[in-house]
Amino acid sequence: MSDAEQPDSLTPAKFRKGPFTYHQEVEVEISTITNLGDGLGRVDGWVIFVAGALPKEKVLVKIWHNAANFSRGDLVRVLVPSPHRVQPRCELFGECGGCQYQNMDYAEQLEWKRRQVTEVFERLGGLKIDVHPTHPSPKQYGYRSKITPHFLAPRRADFPIGFLATGTSRRVVDVAKCPITTDAINAAYGRARKEIRSNPGQFERGSTLLFRECEEGVVSDSRQIVTEKVGKIKLKFLAGEFFQNNPSILESFVQHAIQLAKASGAKHLVDTYCGSGLFALSGAKDFESVNGIEVSAEAARKAAENATLNGFVNCRFIAGSAESIFKNIPVRGPETAVILDPPRRGCDEAFLEQLHNFAPRRIVYISCAPDTQARDLKYLCSRGWKVISATPFDLFPQTRHVECIAALERA
Repeated sequence: MSDAEQPDSLTPAKFRKGPFTYHQEVEVEISTITNLGDGLGRVDGWVIFVAGALPKEKVLVKIWHNAANFSRGDLVRVLVPSPHRVQPRCELFGECGGCQYQNMDYAEQLEWKRRQVTEVFERLGGLKIDVHPTHPSPKQYGYRSKITPHFLAPRRADFPIGFLATGTSRRVVDVAKCPITTDAINAAYGRARKEIRSNPGQFERGSTLLFRECEEGVVSDSRQIVTEKVGKIKLKFLAGEFFQNNPSILESFVQHAIQLAKASGAKHLVDTYCGSGLFALSGAKDFESVNGIEVSAEAARKAAENATLNGFVNCRFIAGSAESIFKNIPVRGPETAVILDPPRRGCDEAFLEQLHNFAPRRIVYISCAPDTQARDLKYLCSRGWKVISATPFDLFPQTRHVECIAALERA
């Protein structure tokens, strides 16, 4: 038995036997990065995932996990660096789980996000598509207009307040300031940290905080009604509700979707999963009529109020049931473009079948999860649709996250 194979008394009981021992150091050449932002390399054909490693790098790795067909290791040292490696701005990069790409120059981040959309479309959707270059964010730092820091039940005076550590769901990293967040939020967050630490006895349990920068300033009450402006459109909603949080790119992101819908020649626009009405109202001036659909009656009501706020009289918002989402739409599908922006889990087949049967002139599918988007596009393509355009947008620079806008027409 070699020294590397000798059992180690410090090896955790749950460490699985494999090609490497616990904390064995190995040299790995990184060939690619995964959609989770980890470097991927192979040693004698065996896959090793390494957070913080970049493609074309040779790195020294300390193994901490073996699975049935791969291992995971911590990056010990970069032996041969990538030409695209840069110095992260945040000293907590690699420990805090918020960012994955601060060590990669921005042009290369955009290229990898395009590649990842291309690869997941082909692997999960069977779709060989010429994905357009990733649309860059005007701001690469200081762009986030909403953060939700956490802290667990205080057990010491300097208990951590911040974000989850990389690869965990419980450990919180103490983050005093976040470089991808706006200056106004960082200032408000800093004040809140001091107030919380000055009286930890008021907290028997942990908590999740909210900081959203909007027209009202920085808001921390999730039930407060706030205002966001995207282009010329004003939208009011509750501070704790979902709303895209990179204002610097949002107008171009929305307009790309609207232009794809408009270019179809459709007279009418239908916005499913319409929320507070962002896409519906942004397209109102370009179509004879706009119909927004929401399963939530409260969300549909708020969207209608936002239509009134912006002076649009050609918009109608409907609280539709999941079983008959297009039942009360007063326009014909062939004269309509449909925008859908579902949650991360994507659409179920019942919705996609209803969408197919509605037979719109064009579908514009917006997604924050290219994997579920690829699955749904595969289903639509099996029913006679064809993807005619796919463009990633970088709403979250320095992170692995990417949004993608795809357009479909009948083949």
